[in-house]
Amino acid sequence: MNGQPCIRDLRLTVRRVIELLATYSNREELHHEFPELEDEDIQQSLIYACMSIDNAKITLKKRHPQRDAFIQL
Repeated sequence: MNGQPCIRDLRLTVRRVIELLATYSNREELHHEFPELEDEDIQQSLIYACMSIDNAKITLKKRHPQRDAFIQL
C-alpha cells in the first residue's frame, strides 16, 4: 500500500485504522463494518502511531480568542 504500514494481510493501513477510530465512536459499529479488524489490530495500530510520532515535531493550531483566525504555536 505505497510503503505504508499495513495491518496483517488485510490491506488496511495503520493510518486508515486510526481514521476509522476517529470516525466510529462506537467500537461495535466499527466491528460491524469491518469484522476482520480485531481488537489487537487496533491496539497495534495505536502503538505504531505513538511510536511514529514520538520524535516528530507537531505543529498545533490554536484559535485566537479575539479573532476568528488561527495562530500557530
